[in-house]
Formats: sequence, C-alpha cells, structure tokens
Amino acid sequence: MSQSFHVPEVVCAVSSGPMPEADALVVWVPSDQLTEAVAQYGDATGGGLRAAVASGAFSGKACDVAVFPCVRADWHVTHVVCVGAGPAADVDAERVRRLAAVAAHACRRHRASRVAWVDAALGAMSDAQRLDILAEGIALANFDGGFYKTRDERTPFLTEITVLTSAPDADAALRRGRIVGESANSARVLINEPGNYLWPERLMEAAGTLASVPGITVDVLGPARLKDLGMGMLLGVGQGSAHPPHMLVARYEPDGMTTGPVLGLIGKGVTFDTGGISLKPADGMDRMKDDMGGGASVTAALRTLALLKAPVRALAVVPAAENMPGSRALKPGDVLKSAAGLTVEINNTDAEGRLILGDALWYARQLGATHLVDVATLTGACIVALGKVTTGLFGTPQPWVDAVRAAAARGGEKVWPLPLFDDYKDGLKSDIADLVNSAGRPGGAITAALFLKEFAGTGPWAHLDIAGTVWAEDAKPWMPRGATGAIVRTLVELAHQPLP
Repeated sequence: MSQSFHVPEVVCAVSSGPMPEADALVVWVPSDQLTEAVAQYGDATGGGLRAAVASGAFSGKACDVAVFPCVRADWHVTHVVCVGAGPAADVDAERVRRLAAVAAHACRRHRASRVAWVDAALGAMSDAQRLDILAEGIALANFDGGFYKTRDERTPFLTEITVLTSAPDADAALRRGRIVGESANSARVLINEPGNYLWPERLMEAAGTLASVPGITVDVLGPARLKDLGMGMLLGVGQGSAHPPHMLVARYEPDGMTTGPVLGLIGKGVTFDTGGISLKPADGMDRMKDDMGGGASVTAALRTLALLKAPVRALAVVPAAENMPGSRALKPGDVLKSAAGLTVEINNTDAEGRLILGDALWYARQLGATHLVDVATLTGACIVALGKVTTGLFGTPQPWVDAVRAAAARGGEKVWPLPLFDDYKDGLKSDIADLVNSAGRPGGAITAALFLKEFAGTGPWAHLDIAGTVWAEDAKPWMPRGATGAIVRTLVELAHQPLP
C-alpha cells in the first residue's frame, strides 16, 4: 500500500518569544491590512513585500502567495511566505483551511521542510477552532498522490511546524486538526490506489490496518460468512470477478460506554466498477478505482473518532466487491435475494452500489446501529444535479437530516438535501420481484436513495452521495487533482454532537 503523505510534528511557541530557526515563516496578509503587513514585514523581506504591494503584484486577495528571501539575520528564517487572506472580517473556517493548505504547498515548492507559522485572529472563530483547522489544512497539503512515479519529481514534505501563538490550549487544538487531516489523507491514499493493487480482500487488509487503533475492533467477513447471512446482493455483484466479495466491520467503543445510541457508518467499497455486463463507456472508466471512496471515508472517520476519544459508540461497515463482466457475472434480468429478504430484479448491472449497500445497511441494523449514515459514490445523476462541488444528502426523519447537514457545515463541507417523495418509487416496481435495482435516468439520484431506504429500517438514516465530490478533476491552489477525502470531516463532526 502506498505511503503518500507525511504528518509533520506541530509544536507551539509563545508569539512573544524568539523566532525559531525555520526554512520559512508563514504570515497571513488580509487585503485590508496591507499597510500593517508592510510595516511589520517589509524590512524583513528586503523591501520585497513593500514593492509587491506598491506595484499591485500582491494585493492580499484570498489565496494569493508571495515568497521573499528573509534578510533579518536575527530571525534565522530563510524565506517569508505571505499568504493573502482577503478581507479580515470575511475569513471563515473554510478559508483558514484553504489558506493553510495554500501556504503549505508554497513551502513545499520552495523545499522548506521546517516552517514557522504566525497565528492571527482573523474572522469570528474561536482560537481553538482556528488552530484546529490550521493544522488540518497543513496536513491535507502534506500529501502526494504520485507514489508510483519512478522519477524524482515529488516535492518534499513538511517535517516540522512551529505555530507562533499565545492562544490557550493550542496543543490540543493543533493535535485534533492533525488527526483529522491525517485520517482524510489515509482515505485519499486508499481511493487513489489502482484497481490492480486494491481488490476486495486487499481493501479489507488496508482498511483493517487503518482502523487498528486503540478502542477499535475489526472483523472481516469472507464469502462463506456472507453466504450464511444471505447477502445475495453483495455476492451477486461480485460473482463475475476473480476476487470474491468481503465485508469489513469495525467497532469503536469508548471506555466505560456500553449503552446508548450507536452511530452506524456504511461505506460503499466497489474496488473497481466496469459496470459489469451493462458495461460503462471506456472514456473515464479509469476513474472507477474511486468507487470505494465511501468505504475509505467511513473507515478513516471511525479511526478519527477513536483517536479523538469521541463520546459515542460507533461502527463502520464496508461491503467490498469488484464489478466485472465475465461468464459468471450478474446479468440484466437476474433476480437476487437480499439479506433483508426482499428480492430484486436486476435491470442494470451498473447500478451495483445500491445492492451492496442494501445488504450492509441491513447488517448494520442487526449489529445494533441506531443512527445510520451511508456514504457512496452512487450516481452520475447526483453530479448532473449538483456538480462536483456539493454532496447530495437524503434521509429521514428531518431532525437527523438536519443534524448531518449541520455537521457538514461545521466541517466545511458542502451538502445539499434532495427529496425522497413517494411519487418517485413507481420506477422501482418490478413485475417479478419486490424491486428493480434501477428506475432509469430521470431523478436517478433520488430513486437510488429510495432503493437504499428500503433496507435502512425505520430509524434515523441519511445517505450521502459523493459521486461528484470524491475526486477533484482540476487542481486548485489548495487541492491537487485526485481523491479529496470527502465527508470524513462531516462524520467526525456528527459524532461529536448528541444523536437526535
């Protein structure tokens, strides 16, 4: 399994103390505080910042970066990295995360491994929230997806960050951010992994290793146990592959907590999706290695809960299969029987994610989960509806949907609710079975969610369709192309609030 990120040591130093030795000093420069920034750092940059501001080359616009040699010998710093923050009052949590990542990327490009970071109280956030997000943004930027490159093209990682702050309890806030960022990076590593290196059994090994932290127990169900449980949908999806389906069950039990609600996180784990007999077009099929993004995200989130000692019982269930064509593959027209007892007529073998999630949702309920959230790269229809920026949110009852949406907002992730009106269910009717697995293109994200609802029981359930947000097609200053680690932060935030 590839190692594509590094978690730097993050330490604190009181802002009034001496400047530590560093390869770079990072400072925020709000666009409405240029005069103050020039007065404070103009001489240290040998007049470089002063000249850049005067010429308009640097205006403090959000995510603008200017790097200058540091000429102050008493600072023991090689470069000063000035990062535009935009208007100071407009700085929110997501902007801090992006600015931190932009600055960290700039430091890496300049091969600065030891970085001193000047904390600044911008926006309306608390000190703890700002430092938490700062550390998370740095960790997210300390990632490289080019593990399989054989030429020496990768930029070095940051190895030590010294945050210059006088904020109380800074160490705890920085530690939390590091853990969340590290876990999101762990999900990104798995999602980036090629299909010839990551098949269901290997996903079980990698996810099990990721979840192997104090407080978590891991169980892997192989084909025989899946058959004993009657998981015909999961087994059916994987029957055309040389690599049989498996299922990961990981439990987190906080010390001394043996009763109360159980948060069930269910993640789709299709390690490669050809579409099966209903074969996908060749264009873009290489991306289908990311079809296990939901499974990676829920496993990374559970790991985070254990490391942060979150006050909630939780479990992660990841059904894993490889959807391949072949002489034994699932065919349109076949009928599968689910673990819940419902029968499903297959009219599209490329609508496979909902099948494996249906068995997993049922099993999570059998294991005692009281509040369910499933995460899946489920439908192209969700991308048509919401693009690549926003995750689709479905669920019931409304207080649970509202809780998930609020958690996403705190985590800086964009989700948007879509309806589950009964009128859409007509498309799931079958003449020979209880359901068909695909209601066709109109409202495809909605009908897929309604299919999952059939297996989610009567308790709180939410479905997050990350088909558009799991992968960044275009590089941004704060995010390279590739896996994003979407929804890890949302699940962590959700677990740190009372479950309604």
